[in-house]
Amino acid sequence: MARSMTAFARQELTKDWGTLTLELRSVNHRYLDLSIRLPDDFRSFETKIRENVALRINRGKVEVSLRFARTEAVSGVINIDKQLVKQLSDASREIDHILYNADAVSSLDILRWPGVVLSPQLDSTELSASFFELLDMTLSDMLEGRQREGDKLAELIKSRVQGMLLIIKKVKIRLPEIMKIWREKLINRMQEASVELDENRLEQELVILAQKTDVDEEMDRLATHLTEVERVLKDKNPIGRRLDFLMQELNREANTLGSKSIDTETTKASVDLKVLIEQMREQVQNIE
Repeated sequence: MARSMTAFARQELTKDWGTLTLELRSVNHRYLDLSIRLPDDFRSFETKIRENVALRINRGKVEVSLRFARTEAVSGVINIDKQLVKQLSDASREIDHILYNADAVSSLDILRWPGVVLSPQLDSTELSASFFELLDMTLSDMLEGRQREGDKLAELIKSRVQGMLLIIKKVKIRLPEIMKIWREKLINRMQEASVELDENRLEQELVILAQKTDVDEEMDRLATHLTEVERVLKDKNPIGRRLDFLMQELNREANTLGSKSIDTETTKASVDLKVLIEQMREQVQNIE
């Protein structure tokens, strides 16, 4: 089944000790490329985050961004790093001796200094369980979005496949008519050149022309590749790379059809096929 590599998901989880907000963004990429931004309290989880994401996503550039808002203490007790306060006080007095007009440092200034007011220690086990619960929810949300978009991409590709099959069918029907037209052209040229018409020579020329312009094989391969595209779209495994290979093969056969063309209709068919292939290729680039 087709699954897009483009998606966004955002989930929140609120506990007594604070609120976790996790955002996941993904865009197309040749392989899985993870970018992780975490608050300090969660940095030890990075390796496990990579493992969890890799189990559920195979390709794409994925950004993992976590925000953590602590709940303000309601007990009224403020814990202070007294050693840090003493160091700040000593440093302030030393600076006072250097400056001519030193402003007095108030206790509120000291309290605003990072690390003076100690945050309560969080239970690492509970923190880990809560975060990975949130990660699982957010990944599921993002994968659902990737699947929804992938289903739409698959429908677009299928519509182009049907368009190409219709073109191939029309070309196959027209091939005998093309040879009939060229037979008449050869006869007319011989007559205009006052050359005696030799049926054996005429047939030989037509056989040579038919060999040079035979596109039945290309038509068959195009149809086979298109059948394979439809089959791959139903596969439950990642299919982006296989579809990309099939687009290259389709383009090669369409080019060969154009190079062998001796008729404006088949030339136009080759161009139309390449347009549809390019449209499919653009969609395939975003499939996992």
